[in-house]
Amino acid sequence: MSDRYLRGSVNLIPEAPVASIRDLAVEAERLGFQRCWVYDEGLATRELYVTLTAIVGATEKLEVGPGITNPYTRHPAQTASAIATLDELSGGRAFMGLGAGGSLTLDPLALERTRPLETVGRTIEACRALFAGEVVNMDAPTFSLRKAQLGWARPDLPIWLAGRGPRMLDLGGASADGVMLDFIYKPSLGDYVDRVRAGAARTGNEVSICYSTMVVTDDAALEAVRPHMTYRLIDSPEPVRAALGITDANVASIRAALADGLVAAAHYVPDEWVLPFVIAGSVTECAAELERLADQHGLDEFLLPIFDVKDGASLLEVTARVLDGP
Repeated sequence: MSDRYLRGSVNLIPEAPVASIRDLAVEAERLGFQRCWVYDEGLATRELYVTLTAIVGATEKLEVGPGITNPYTRHPAQTASAIATLDELSGGRAFMGLGAGGSLTLDPLALERTRPLETVGRTIEACRALFAGEVVNMDAPTFSLRKAQLGWARPDLPIWLAGRGPRMLDLGGASADGVMLDFIYKPSLGDYVDRVRAGAARTGNEVSICYSTMVVTDDAALEAVRPHMTYRLIDSPEPVRAALGITDANVASIRAALADGLVAAAHYVPDEWVLPFVIAGSVTECAAELERLADQHGLDEFLLPIFDVKDGASLLEVTARVLDGP
């Protein structure tokens, strides 16, 4: 049995009514999960801060924040104000989760992912300064600030970064409080962690690492995650696709099927392409694998995504048992 303590957290996608998302957060807190991330996907989901406020009002200890927001759909100063307000309302339980955003969020708003590395980096700088009460003047690729100031925020509000590219991971290690690694091909997980650690070493930063993926203990969980592997697989680095035997023709088939939705595209994704990205097996086997990964890579937090509200409570319960250890 390892002595490493792995925090449990949950990532909720507000595709269902806010009350349903709130109730899942309450259940997560009851089961011992410590942090609740909430997706910010623009028009594809319910409004982020309304949902977070509902969760704060129904919980007592759960840390809450966007998982993740971006600097394109919301001005970073408005995001800083919203996070600080949430922190004030919750008695110091808020955090900020940041990333460059993806097509699901940006495309319907006709927004481009302009110079993401610089834009995200400048957003971290701006929010750090605003949380500290400083007067901020800044020109970034997609936003500017003139004599901007927040006079009531908590200076040490945590900022987490989510990303995959080497330079974004380096940025997270260098400047964020934590980095979230989402659905990483498990044989490559060490490479991603090393990039974060290298960034942290370069600046002397102390950074936490959160690993996020699905826990699969039965066929229902496997089928729940399969549709969400479609876009992840076609966007995987070429070496990962090669290791899995995914050809250009396979990618083309998945892309074509995505026009009819994730479920239609999932028919082109066999089990052997899903399992290397998830924690799978019996509860005992999943607990042992997660413990091994946490020890091997120095993970601090495990983040469970909930893709379907109706299965959320049962998945939370199973994952709580996995986190208790083998």
